[in-house]
Amino acid sequence: MRDFPPTQLAYEHAAAPRPDTRSPVAFLRWLAADQAGVLALSLLVASLWTVPMALVPWVFGRAIDQGIVPGDEAATTRWVLLLLALTLVGAGCGIAFHTLVVRSWVIALHGTTRLVTNKALQLGHVLPRRTPTGEVLSVSGSDGDEYGAFLEVAVRAAAQLLAFGIVAVIVLRMSLLLGVVLLLMTPLMLAAASPFLRPMQRWQTIERARNSDLTSQATDIVAGLRILRGIGGEATFGSAYAAQSQRVRTAGVRAGSWQAGVDAFGVFLFGVLLVVLMYLGVAQVADGALSIGDLVAFLGYTLFLVQPMRTFFEFAYKTTRALVSARRTIAVLEQEPPWRPPVDPVPLDPGAELIDEASGLRVAPGRLTMLVAGTTDEAAALADRLGRYLPGREQEAISLSLPEGLRGKAARSERDRRIEQRREQALLDERAATRAWGVHLGGVDLAAADLPQVRSTILVADTGATVFAGTLREALDPSGRLSREQAEAALHAAAAEDVYESLPGGWQAVLEERARGLSGGQRQRLVLARALAADPPSLVLVEPTSAVDAHTEARIAQRLPAARAGRTTLITTSSPLWLRHADEVVLVLDGHVVAKGTHESLVRDEPRYRDVVLRADAQVGT
Repeated sequence: MRDFPPTQLAYEHAAAPRPDTRSPVAFLRWLAADQAGVLALSLLVASLWTVPMALVPWVFGRAIDQGIVPGDEAATTRWVLLLLALTLVGAGCGIAFHTLVVRSWVIALHGTTRLVTNKALQLGHVLPRRTPTGEVLSVSGSDGDEYGAFLEVAVRAAAQLLAFGIVAVIVLRMSLLLGVVLLLMTPLMLAAASPFLRPMQRWQTIERARNSDLTSQATDIVAGLRILRGIGGEATFGSAYAAQSQRVRTAGVRAGSWQAGVDAFGVFLFGVLLVVLMYLGVAQVADGALSIGDLVAFLGYTLFLVQPMRTFFEFAYKTTRALVSARRTIAVLEQEPPWRPPVDPVPLDPGAELIDEASGLRVAPGRLTMLVAGTTDEAAALADRLGRYLPGREQEAISLSLPEGLRGKAARSERDRRIEQRREQALLDERAATRAWGVHLGGVDLAAADLPQVRSTILVADTGATVFAGTLREALDPSGRLSREQAEAALHAAAAEDVYESLPGGWQAVLEERARGLSGGQRQRLVLARALAADPPSLVLVEPTSAVDAHTEARIAQRLPAARAGRTTLITTSSPLWLRHADEVVLVLDGHVVAKGTHESLVRDEPRYRDVVLRADAQVGT
């Protein structure tokens, strides 16, 4: 038995085992092997649950032939007591099996979520470049549920197969004719219903794809909710979400209809089998070849075999669903980070000058430098380079959800094409990440240093930084290393004291995911306070006050130089409220440094600088 939460170390360190992503079948095998102990115990208990049920018709027939028909009360009592014992064993093992199944299901669900979470942590900003967010969330949530369902039905089907074998031996010994009819017609009925499985599986796949798109829409809406409210776009996006929800519902109804048809067809065929067996059995009883008890046992086995056959049907379509899920999961888990650790890593000097070759930017150590760019995208791209992040992509991440209407070879061809596109993107990312980076700290190219040291030495904080659910203290100090005085100092430097004061519970106040309970300005100041609390040797802030009012921005701009005194700080901004506090201002246009100096000297001598700064100032005033 495994303790909860189950340990899943797939991507936490190099020595940990990794999932087998060679194929969907191999991945499902790996999932089963990962909890082999639980599954083996589940199979044992499931067998002790199903085998007694398989013996019940035989015991009932013996009770009729040896006790009831001859009027032997003692024999009847013995068979009834045996029947009671089988019932108690089956009931007890059924309860134990359900407990183990739930345990296995939770392990599969939790394990899948942990795998995807660890993979997201491993890839970082690289993952959304390749895979849509909704697809990742769908794998983490609904696909894990599919694996739990698959493992449960696989164990149950194996136990039912054992029971089926016992029944086959019993019925063939009782009557060769009826046994052959029963054992041959059962798999034939399964084969007869198999054509219904293909459209059911197709609609289940469509439902999964539509649900993944729906999750992506929900993620985008939540992320941009404040902007949508500002422009009055809630109704438009709400209508689009509602329309997609109805498409998911339609696919679910179609898939459910086919599944209901499969179940109904199976019940009809078993009804036919029951009539055939009754007719042949009565004829054999009349001829004296079969006893009344044997006939009752045969009818009991006919009804009993309904459950194994339904389980085999269920195993077939749940296996198909699991394979579809495994294919989607592999597409996420097989991705590797583009970074490769250097053979002989060179240590970085945190107090050295930071230089970007592409733009000519030089950030002096221990000084407050501010960067003014022609566009915000240009500034963000330069900040990404300084932090050794891959540049953003213009095109969207490649989804494996195929357009509706594609089937057969066309669907496989399109899926293969998209998978190849992802691999090509991964190869491009790796080429970009493993060559010389072009950013130097103390003469050392960042590609020659360990990536963890780069991240700890140069911290890049932008407006897209995430605030996770938890307490205010955890949001400000995730590692729990700050004293209360240090945490309060970080809040003060970011002019975020009102965040603390507005939340009931102070430091222990609970924030929702993405800090949805805070205003845009409060959230941005909390992110800034977190970056300041980290106290890195080099800090790059991308438009840190774009969502706050002018008075608050002025307070932050006045307080931050003292908070970062003696440490290297670069801020991308075009606000004069910030620029007048800079030790040096750098103007970047078309990707290159074209001027530098103090804010006053640039306003006086550089018309291009005046154009950018005065335009930004006018927009703020408006």
